[in-house]
Amino acid sequence: MFLLLFFVFLIQFFTFWVFEPLASFLEYVLEIRMLPIITLIVLFFLFSKKDIELK
Repeated sequence: MFLLLFFVFLIQFFTFWVFEPLASFLEYVLEIRMLPIITLIVLFFLFSKKDIELK
C-alpha cells in the first residue's frame, strides 16, 4: 500500500516537474500582453509572399 502511494506521489511529482513550466509559459503567452506579437507573427506568415507560378 505504501509502495503504491510512493509511486503515485513520484508520478505526480515528475508530471508537475515536466509540465508546470509548459503550462506557465502557455498561461503567459495566452494573456493579453503577448497577443499583439502573436497576431503580428501569424499575419506575417499568412500574407508573406510565396513563389507560386500560375500557369
